[in-house]
Amino acid sequence: MLTFKLLVNVFTIMSLVVIMLWPMRPIPYLESINSSSITGASPGVSIKEAMFYESLDENRIQCNICFRRCIVPPGGRGFCRARENRDGKYYSLVYSRPSAMHIDPIEKEPQLHMLPGSKILCFGTAGCNFRCRHCHNWHLSQASPEDLDVYNLPPEKVIELAIQEDIPTISFTYNEPTVFYEYVYDIAVLAKKKGVRILWHSNGSMNQEPLMALLKYTDAVTIDLKGFTKEAYQNSSAELEPVLETLKTIKQEGVWLEIVNLVIPTINDDPDDIKRMCEWIRDNLGDDVPLHFSRFFPSYKLLHLSPTPIETLVKAYKIAKAVGLHYVTVGNVPGHIYNSTFCPECKEILIHRVHFAVLVNNIINGRCKFCNHKIPGIWD
Repeated sequence: MLTFKLLVNVFTIMSLVVIMLWPMRPIPYLESINSSSITGASPGVSIKEAMFYESLDENRIQCNICFRRCIVPPGGRGFCRARENRDGKYYSLVYSRPSAMHIDPIEKEPQLHMLPGSKILCFGTAGCNFRCRHCHNWHLSQASPEDLDVYNLPPEKVIELAIQEDIPTISFTYNEPTVFYEYVYDIAVLAKKKGVRILWHSNGSMNQEPLMALLKYTDAVTIDLKGFTKEAYQNSSAELEPVLETLKTIKQEGVWLEIVNLVIPTINDDPDDIKRMCEWIRDNLGDDVPLHFSRFFPSYKLLHLSPTPIETLVKAYKIAKAVGLHYVTVGNVPGHIYNSTFCPECKEILIHRVHFAVLVNNIINGRCKFCNHKIPGIWD
């Protein structure tokens, strides 16, 4: 007769197999349209004037949406490829035009202290304001709007879909939400009125004014912290300081924040740098901000690197815990014990996960079932 422990192990393995074979769930009953023409000629689709830009001389504009503050001549596009200057007016080319739409588990974001086990309605478009050499979604982030087929999906339809599918949260992910800010913002405003939650996964490079405007309608944010050195951000053709300012602003505004650090061999895996990063999080954001160390797999322009050794992730986990961070997890290692969340008070497992599946949730009314310790997050 099988022992209870053996049954649990068998169930865990079976769950892991199902999860790894289970694809992202596509959105039903929506047809894509060809995006080779981005003039707004497609039925029911129009380009949208961008937010947060200013006019300059000779019909040039300056975009103020992210740290790059691109100066764009007539007929030109910003670094993100997703906005274009047309006769001195700046337009989003991806408004209501997502190229990726799926129903995912919220744990995939990762967002582990928000409605565990629930589903999210996810959207992404073409374009990005980073050039990460390791990007797993490079086919979206490094594409121009005309390169991809898109869905014709105005904000009202997005809310309708979430309600029809009984999904509590809309998530903007796959590529950088800053790139399709106008679409995100309009959906978020409508979602607030309809009781649908808003989550976005970002590289953290949004400027303060657009960031503050969007946070008013945001429930939670996951920020990719690429590392804690100039060299780590050179791998993304970006800068660290704007991201640190974004993290502080999100925390100050009381929006739920989680951080993910993809640990890449030779790029950002130095233990001293990881320790400095963890200390900065503790001192500037607090010890209750969840930090997820995620395993890198070769992709895009870093195919020559090996996957992150699991022992490197475990070492990073132990560094973060030793620094005093309460909620640290390891991701992209299905079945690893540190993929679960533990109570910082009694050390019992709060949420037992296998990859993206929640097997046990011991948080009741926002508190540990075993010792009644209050656990920060969004639980209902």
